[in-house]
Amino acid sequence: MRGGELRAALVDAVLGGLVAAAMALPMLGVRLEDSASGLSLSNRLDWVAWSAAIVAGGRLLIGFVRHSLAGKIPGTPAPPRQVMVYVGWAMVAFALVLPFLPFAGRNVVDKATLVLIYVMLGWGLNIVVGLAGLLDLGFVAFYAVGAYSYALLSQTFGLSFWVCLPLAGVLAALFGMILGFPVLRLRGDYIAIVTMGLGEIIRVVLQNWQDVTGGPNGISGIERPSFFGLSFKMVPPEGQKGFAEFFGLDYSADHRVIFLYFLILVLALLTNLFTLRIRRLPVGRAWEALREDEIACRSLGINPTTVKLSAFATGAMFAGFAGSFFATRQGFISPESFTFIESAVILAIVVLGGMGSQIGIVLAALLLVGLPEWFRELQQFRMLAFGAAMVLIMLWKPSGLMSTREPTIRLGEAK
Repeated sequence: MRGGELRAALVDAVLGGLVAAAMALPMLGVRLEDSASGLSLSNRLDWVAWSAAIVAGGRLLIGFVRHSLAGKIPGTPAPPRQVMVYVGWAMVAFALVLPFLPFAGRNVVDKATLVLIYVMLGWGLNIVVGLAGLLDLGFVAFYAVGAYSYALLSQTFGLSFWVCLPLAGVLAALFGMILGFPVLRLRGDYIAIVTMGLGEIIRVVLQNWQDVTGGPNGISGIERPSFFGLSFKMVPPEGQKGFAEFFGLDYSADHRVIFLYFLILVLALLTNLFTLRIRRLPVGRAWEALREDEIACRSLGINPTTVKLSAFATGAMFAGFAGSFFATRQGFISPESFTFIESAVILAIVVLGGMGSQIGIVLAALLLVGLPEWFRELQQFRMLAFGAAMVLIMLWKPSGLMSTREPTIRLGEAK
């Protein structure tokens, strides 16, 4: 490393250390202690110094490694499409047998169900962000619309889950179109700001419209789904048979957990199949063309208004399905389940996995949702690990874990 490069690396390390110290001072530098004489404020400046030193050393090490490996490591080749197909089918096969594996108890199946909810949400947002290129930071609003639609329809009109599920998707798609109108003339970061505001408006409305949504208390006692009319309750409703009684099994609460797992697995696979198929249709190609260049789309006669609204409505529909499933799984919903952090997590899954990549979203959901659930004792460090993972991915793979996208159509064989 030459003198100028060494000086630049040192300056970068010092600046990184100063930024780390500024951020660590309010978070780690002061501490509120409870003692017999009352509360007192103490400082932990040594923690701040250690944080700054670690960050500065890390930046310096990254600079050295980057300089020493410059031009020596070839770019990571994209995996062949056939390999990705095999990987996808292997994932599906593993998901199908997971509840019957020896290590898969109720806890594992329950956590896998949660991961699949986020996989479905990620695939839904992937239509808006990954395919159409519309940065949506209010996606959780459609998730909430789906959940509240099912809860209100079920409790007000006594409709079953299977009747409410498509209705929740339709209502969420309608909200997607309504919320899509204000952003038709916007691009890039401005769409993100407006959608974030719209998402917060939905949450505030749910929190304050107490006569309908229950306000902060939420809605409880939401009806659970049945298996073709067979209840999973220990004592089924009068005139109905229980699942265990019909199949001659001993009653177990695990039956409902496994049924919910397969239900969300089917919903997620249908979402994936729909996305893969629609990409080959004219509307799917219009989404990808809009993502690449809106002006070129207009010159080709593609109507951006229709394309944007169809992308918002389709993504919102799948969020509505996922919200409906979330409501029936939890049995209770409240506005606290649909905060901005949920939108941020779903968007992070799409970006981390690689925008437009279906398998990448599954891997990102496992990393961002599955791992924190398996290491709950480290829950307080979740956001720290979350931020570190995002920084590392942006440095290592700026386009996401699986950033390659096969074109849906080719004009001719490559020579």
